[in-house]
Amino acid sequence: MRFSILQSRLCVFACLLSIHFPLLADNHPQHPLLRDAILPLASQALVLDLVSKQETALAVGERGHIFIYDEQWQQVVTPTKALLTKAFLLSPSLGWAVGHDATILQTQDGGLTWQQQMQSSRIEKPFLDVLFFDALHGVAVGAYGLFYRTQNGGRSWESEYHQELLHEDDILYLKELKLEDMTLYLSERSTLLPHFNRIITLSNGHLLMVGELGLVATSADLGRHWTKHDLHYEGSFFNAIATDNTVYVMGLRGHVFQSSDLSVWTRVDLPLTATINGVMPLGEEKGIRIVGNGGVIIDVNEKGVSQLIQQRQGESLVAITQLANGEIWIAGSKGLSRFNKNDSL
Repeated sequence: MRFSILQSRLCVFACLLSIHFPLLADNHPQHPLLRDAILPLASQALVLDLVSKQETALAVGERGHIFIYDEQWQQVVTPTKALLTKAFLLSPSLGWAVGHDATILQTQDGGLTWQQQMQSSRIEKPFLDVLFFDALHGVAVGAYGLFYRTQNGGRSWESEYHQELLHEDDILYLKELKLEDMTLYLSERSTLLPHFNRIITLSNGHLLMVGELGLVATSADLGRHWTKHDLHYEGSFFNAIATDNTVYVMGLRGHVFQSSDLSVWTRVDLPLTATINGVMPLGEEKGIRIVGNGGVIIDVNEKGVSQLIQQRQGESLVAITQLANGEIWIAGSKGLSRFNKNDSL
């Protein structure tokens, strides 16, 4: 089992490294903490996430690039050159961004300035998502089971190892190996867990985490213990979202599942089998809008009926979000673009 797991790893951040995203770079009066202009390299930068909270919107990507939205996207100064993979806003002012080299950044002013809370090239694993429950308590998750927790707003982070998310065969293998060779045990232990790609809060306060090898797991104690859910699918899930009545998980080759109770999961039939990367809610009882490779933009209602809205030829789409002004923005291989439903298929 341990060999098949290592050989079957499909790492989303490695795939996305081959995509480059031009950004909007119009001249605009700027705050002194903004860069004088979008840097030349940033004009074709990799952008991996878009998030918004009321009046604040952020985009993050390669070389530590972070952009904030004020009538247009503008780059801000950051303390890292690491590839940033995900961002999270607890409030319009307080947020975090995570990425490679186990990087964690914090902002307290809506993304205008950033402070580095953690970075370690020795860990050699990227964080792929971050979630805070309040201003003090949060978790960051990533490749090969990377899982860190803070209880003081990120001033310090402690590692956790969630053995309960291992395959049973791997649990027995590690138990035997620990008795025989501690050095090899520690090495194997660090790579056997699947990638944790996305972690979200459900309406009941429980957590849902999805990842590699068909991982779907829930926690009733803020991620200290996890229960796996078997969807009879072994591919990677890259994203998840909870609406008022339905939970969706999505990933490779158009695999999208939905559930109203987390015990029975139904496959959503999509018009195309593209890998799904990004998702946003459409509003009360209206379902979700998903984006993915091949430039697909698909709406799915809560009955599981899907409809292709657009397909942007020659693009791969990674993230989608709606701003406070009602505009919907998409990150893709041709840059950050405003979504217009009237654009033709």
